[in-house]
Amino acid sequence: MIHLDITKIFNTVSKEQVYALEANARKCNAMLHHKNGAGNNYLGWLQLPSSIATAHLTAIEDTAAALRDKCDIVVVIGIGGSYLGTKAVLEALNDSFDWLQDEHKNPIIVYAGHHIGEDYLFELSRLLKGKKFGIINISKSGTTTEPALAFRMLKNQLEKEIGKENAKQRIVAITDKTHGDLRTLATNEGYQTFVIPEDIGGRFSVLTPVGLLPLAVAGIDIRELVNGAGMMENATGQAIPFADNIAAQYAAARNALYANGKKIEILANFNAKLHYIGEWWKQLYGESEGKENKGIFPASVDFTTDLHSMGQWIQEGERTIFETFISVEKPDHEMFVPFDKADFDGLNYLAGKRVDEVNKMAELGTQMAHIDGGVPNIKITLPQLNAYYIGQLLYFFEKSCGISGYMLGVNPFNQPGVEVYKKNMFALLKKPGY
Repeated sequence: MIHLDITKIFNTVSKEQVYALEANARKCNAMLHHKNGAGNNYLGWLQLPSSIATAHLTAIEDTAAALRDKCDIVVVIGIGGSYLGTKAVLEALNDSFDWLQDEHKNPIIVYAGHHIGEDYLFELSRLLKGKKFGIINISKSGTTTEPALAFRMLKNQLEKEIGKENAKQRIVAITDKTHGDLRTLATNEGYQTFVIPEDIGGRFSVLTPVGLLPLAVAGIDIRELVNGAGMMENATGQAIPFADNIAAQYAAARNALYANGKKIEILANFNAKLHYIGEWWKQLYGESEGKENKGIFPASVDFTTDLHSMGQWIQEGERTIFETFISVEKPDHEMFVPFDKADFDGLNYLAGKRVDEVNKMAELGTQMAHIDGGVPNIKITLPQLNAYYIGQLLYFFEKSCGISGYMLGVNPFNQPGVEVYKKNMFALLKKPGY
């Protein structure tokens, strides 16, 4: 199981202050399970890992196999939670340079609809020209501007290149069960479809077909991902004592630090493959807690890279921050520093050591320096990077987020502020009705 260590915040807030929030954390966890808190109609993610039917996973795997058979590239169209969860898991578990290899066991996954960028769409369209590509289009409504725009253009390209009937065999729609323009289009065109459950919001949807289908196409073991999440579902249930419930502890620690004036949480990793875990985490917590002029601002950094850019500010800037480190105990590969007779770079003192040992000492040295500099530190340790532990991590953050949002006194499952820019954009573009 992944491990949580909050002891390095006790120079800022005491253990007693954190444990004083135990009753509230337990109450908020119970609110989730009893479904009597704000936004309780969006709690389908809560028991999702333990309720996913084997037949459902088989259907996803069969569709993924069909896409793998027909496609060298699969474009995943989606924005926010319909994109970041997939990207986070793939970046964590795939070979960093797989896309550069000449031979691919599985299709290359590329993304569209996650922003409005004409140059990006042009370059993607150019890349796909003449290639065997397919599309997974993810949208509850089918009318969200960014993904709808990308789908219209790529669908048109695919149909022009291989014909409408053949294109239908390479398009999968993940959408609402009965409503929305994408559902109507998929029904009329005869696309293969999967359902986004109506009681699961986008940022909590990675363990639905939204994330599972693209991940299965890419060759990720989605059953292990779900198993890991299921293990964490059990480990963070409402009956688990606070002393053993890492989701409740993390939520309480964050709220204790927030009450102490720590308004910014920096999620830091020492493994480049975890960059998009940070991006997914930022949406999860930012969209869930940033309401009513409340909420910890979520930021993320990649260490040691960002120690050479953000390190100065973190060490000596305004003391309104705390850090959460994600550490990977055991990397997948071994590399040792070689001995060099000339020692031109002065690194012979490292000769014979694993590269990961150097990285771990950088991690420990950074933690010590930042704590001494007045930055409280929480540490989450994964035994290794695989689908099982990433599944645990995703559910851990989701469960902690629900508890933490309720402790903060907001509805963690809506996002009214997101709609404001859309109304302005539609009016500026003269969309009918705006």
